[in-house]
Amino acid sequence: MVKIAPFGSWESPLSAAEVGLAGGEPKWVGTHAGRVWWVAGRPAEGGRNALLHEGDGAEPVEVLPAPWNVRNRMHEYGSRPWTVVPGAAGELLVFTHWDDQRLYAAPVDGSGAPTPITAEPQRHHGVRYGDLSPGPEGTVLCVRETVTGDRPTDIRRDLVAVPVDGGGEVRALAASHRFMAGARLSPDGAHLAWIGWDHPRMPWDGSELCVAPLADPTAHTVLAGGPAESVCQVEWESPETLLALTDPDGWWNLFRVGRDGAVRNLAPCEKELGGPLWMPGMRWFAPLGEGRFAVLASGRLAVLDEHAGTVTEVVTDLSWWSADVGVLDGEVVGAAGSAAREVAVVRLDPATGATTELTPPRPDPPDPAYLPVPVERVFAGPDGRSVPALVYPPRNPAFAGPEGEAPPFVVHVHGGPTGRARPVLDLEFAYLTSRGIGVVAVNYGGSTGYGREFRESLNGQWGVVDVHDCAAVATALADEGSADRSRLAIRGGSAGGWTSAASITSVDTYRCATIMYPVLDMLAFVGETHDFESRYLDGLVGTLPEHERRYVERSPINRVDRLAGPVLLLQGLEDEVCPPAQADRFVASLDGTGIPHAYLTFEGEQHGFRKAETIQAALEAELSFYGQVFGFTPPGIPPLELRS
Repeated sequence: MVKIAPFGSWESPLSAAEVGLAGGEPKWVGTHAGRVWWVAGRPAEGGRNALLHEGDGAEPVEVLPAPWNVRNRMHEYGSRPWTVVPGAAGELLVFTHWDDQRLYAAPVDGSGAPTPITAEPQRHHGVRYGDLSPGPEGTVLCVRETVTGDRPTDIRRDLVAVPVDGGGEVRALAASHRFMAGARLSPDGAHLAWIGWDHPRMPWDGSELCVAPLADPTAHTVLAGGPAESVCQVEWESPETLLALTDPDGWWNLFRVGRDGAVRNLAPCEKELGGPLWMPGMRWFAPLGEGRFAVLASGRLAVLDEHAGTVTEVVTDLSWWSADVGVLDGEVVGAAGSAAREVAVVRLDPATGATTELTPPRPDPPDPAYLPVPVERVFAGPDGRSVPALVYPPRNPAFAGPEGEAPPFVVHVHGGPTGRARPVLDLEFAYLTSRGIGVVAVNYGGSTGYGREFRESLNGQWGVVDVHDCAAVATALADEGSADRSRLAIRGGSAGGWTSAASITSVDTYRCATIMYPVLDMLAFVGETHDFESRYLDGLVGTLPEHERRYVERSPINRVDRLAGPVLLLQGLEDEVCPPAQADRFVASLDGTGIPHAYLTFEGEQHGFRKAETIQAALEAELSFYGQVFGFTPPGIPPLELRS
């Protein structure tokens, strides 16, 4: 018997504690010795990153037990943290350890404990290593970040070769740009290739493919890319040719690039086969042989055939692949998921679409009947622009809302803002939808996957296009009767937190907002954030001092008097990307205004939440917050204290 109850008050078997423990999506997938390897987050272990590989049986093998934490701080978002290289006494696993950011090496067969191969820095995290790959004999290639002062931008970067036996000096190879990534040694060991870019550009704005002789890496030649062309992945094909994802025509396509300067698009198409290089080491393509390549077309697995000049999607129920693509024994390997399946490490036969899941299934998976089924839609945005979105209606087989009543809806804003909403199972969304609250994830102007023109529609318009696109989607859902116009909310983290805060202080679409680890003060962000994003706003908003007025007028911290409703702020106290000082100042300006609000901070959390207990506390607070604003009582949830 279906029970009629107010939306938001439905009972659900999916608890916040279960959602918290389910985090830790696999990433940094790779292969070695016929096995698939990957990094998996462990929310129950304080968010530790464990390294695993597939075993002989059903269970994977954990390569490095606690307390090893395979993660680094390169660009503050991290980068590929492990690789395998030859050593004097056999193959060595080389990895970065979060606690001290040093490089460690251990016999890949597990016969010895890890030992450090770089010196201990004089200051905490004062020297970091990231984006690891095999280097010249006896070394590992990586980017070294050295902290040179007390400002967030006081960072020097060098492309280096580190001896894996722990002896000898670290060799600085090149410092061609302020930022470098994707270093690769040619098959004959004679040349290096890498990607470089400089302020004020972000890597998706403009970057360069550099090649130099190993004997003199400072004498590099630029073979592709430029101020308005973005190279996001490069691999050697032969000593004379490289394969590169770049976008001279506005779409990331796969090119063959010769050391002689010849460049050829292997399959011209208006499809994004690459993506934004947020974390060095991401991989969107891998060779299958005989002129065929596994590629990702806006996150969907496809096969590029250079002889036919085609890109054909693989028929599979996995609708999203992370940028971790590899090939092993003719099978595509990576981390993939769908609306009904959480992201897992898989092998896939590209000829048949048959998959083998390598990640162990959860002991007590959620009942599919309580999971939302997203609908991919396109809405009409301002000026007739198209705004893609994923709509997740409420779903619970045991409950229904009162007749004639529309459910509350939450607009979810992805981060970046150069990112996108993914069509995969999201248990945080399911936590809300199984209780009667709809969610819509909006790919507003500026999102990736739709070409450079769509991505750059946010240039100079951050806080305008994103705000209006999200509001247009929310309003359309209300107009058609899918959502209750009087119970709309907006939520997001990082850049999504910015849009949530900018929305609740500039439009009257929403009753409330959940704002997580946000940007709130543009001018302060320029001086407070880390080096990688310290010039990001030059493109998103405008250069300073010429456009200072935009920075001031759009910043939510200067618009508290225009708040349309209550706000919930959630912040990690060790966040170097969006430091807590911004949220602190915003909340201080709210106190005494009469506007209901709450501010929760979390020790030991950086940019984004990794600990199970943090995720649980944040979700329960969010649900209680919506209940108090929208007028329902969520069962079994501790009430969040709102102050004014």
